[in-house]
Amino acid sequence: MERIALFPGSFDPFTRGHEDIVLRGLALFDKIIIAVGYNSGKTQRYFPIDFMIDKINDTFKDNPAISVQTYSELTAEFAKKNGANYLLRGLRNTTDFEYENSISQVNRYLNGDLESVFLITSPGLAAINSSIIREVHKYQGDISEFLPYKLS
Repeated sequence: MERIALFPGSFDPFTRGHEDIVLRGLALFDKIIIAVGYNSGKTQRYFPIDFMIDKINDTFKDNPAISVQTYSELTAEFAKKNGANYLLRGLRNTTDFEYENSISQVNRYLNGDLESVFLITSPGLAAINSSIIREVHKYQGDISEFLPYKLS
């Protein structure tokens, strides 16, 4: 049976930390679906979703095991529709663990076949945070070192 993992997030923007988790996840899974979700807690994205999908697709264009999709439904249902039995998540710190653990429990309740797999972020990438990157970019700071693609 093919091991398919869903890597969900708003990815606003998709960072080198996200890229690291996806690439390391390939050692565990046959296929990874990067699922760019519409976050109901955010009223507006900083980077347009179509722009980010293009950038993520370009980042992994040479890897057929990685695909990118958008969704606006429960992650557990989206995983089921796509045959994904695993959720791939990255953890930077204990705060991430507390948050992700709660989400994992609810997803498991909603879809009993869905197992969450957590990878600890590589040490050199643990400080990368999409919110901070957006703020730096907003004030014309250079964020190129934090992204696996060029913005222009």
